[in-house]
Amino acid sequence: MYPISGVLARLTGLSDEVVTGAEKRLTKNGAAFVALIDASKLDCCHALEAEHASLLLFAEVDAALRELAAGERVSSEALLHALADR
Repeated sequence: MYPISGVLARLTGLSDEVVTGAEKRLTKNGAAFVALIDASKLDCCHALEAEHASLLLFAEVDAALRELAAGERVSSEALLHALADR
């Protein structure tokens, strides 16, 4: 870990290390504050987040379709009323 106050002078070197696979966490007042991450790894993180969101959405759709197939449904009026009560 590196104190954030001294990072600017070492940013190029730290960036080169990150690109080759090293993890760099920067600290502020002794606690982890931010991390330097390779841009391709960041892209992968964003792709994983999008995939996770899609999987959650599909799970919700699947649950709703199963409820509908089982006859467990609510009228539009009842749904709007329930949402308004939130």
